[in-house]
Amino acid sequence: MKLTNQLSKQQFNDVYLFLSKRSYWSKGINQDKLRTALDNSLCFALVEGGQLIAFARVVSDFATFANLLDVFVLEPFRGKGFGKKLIDAVVTHPKLQGLRRFTLATHDAHDLYRQFGFECPTQPEFMMERYDKEVNKRGTNTV
Repeated sequence: MKLTNQLSKQQFNDVYLFLSKRSYWSKGINQDKLRTALDNSLCFALVEGGQLIAFARVVSDFATFANLLDVFVLEPFRGKGFGKKLIDAVVTHPKLQGLRRFTLATHDAHDLYRQFGFECPTQPEFMMERYDKEVNKRGTNTV
């Protein structure tokens, strides 16, 4: 198994199919929008013989802040420790050290992320967001 920060065309297609069809957070995302997102992120992929196993990406200024996004392990590879290997690779990456804040949003993987030092916000009243849950349904790409 190999960790890479660059996706082949087939690996990009696998990421696209998972995010657009099977994820609860990016269902319906179009390829152009996803390509733009990945081009502007630090991507992490676990691959075996060119086959995508797991994926994550980080958006960061590489000095003070990072946000972990789009984390998944493909169904045939779940329950084998690949999620832990992927998150370990993310949090130990040299460009992601010394950050004041490293955030993520998860619906169901709190226990996994706690193993790597992530906790619920200590001051959630300080956190705000603009969230457009319909953006993928409109199919707009605002880049």
